[in-house]
Amino acid sequence: MSSNSYVISCSVAMRWGDMDAYGHVNNVEIVRILEEARVHAFGPPGGTGGPGQQPAVPLFTDVPPGTQSLVVEHRVRYVAELTYRNIPADVDVWISAVKGASLTLAYVIHDPVTGKACVRAETTLAFVDGATGVLQRLTTAQRDMAAAHTGPPLFG
Repeated sequence: MSSNSYVISCSVAMRWGDMDAYGHVNNVEIVRILEEARVHAFGPPGGTGGPGQQPAVPLFTDVPPGTQSLVVEHRVRYVAELTYRNIPADVDVWISAVKGASLTLAYVIHDPVTGKACVRAETTLAFVDGATGVLQRLTTAQRDMAAAHTGPPLFG
């Protein structure tokens, strides 16, 4: 896992049912692991779920009522098989781009035994008013919160 100060490192469980016939984590389940890492690092979307562990950076938790954080795009590159193991995968997460009304998050999923990078991915999310569907620009507070966890993009 990374020692860069902008990276938030977490562990995400691999489930027995995540494994495909080849013995590695299925590509659909990889996207679930990305989602779990995103929620661990930046919090569940505001107004969802019940109280729990405070995220490292409450970027998605501390939003105005009615605000939704919606996935705009995923980009996933599989660089090695992530073999199913009964221990959590190691995931590094950071913000790779901040724009007017969106953020892009970068992830690297590592095999928890070998440490080898298996997946590199980015997710772009936008903040939207849930009632009107209108994009909401990032606030100064959100930009400030994101600044300490902003690093390089994975894809050029």
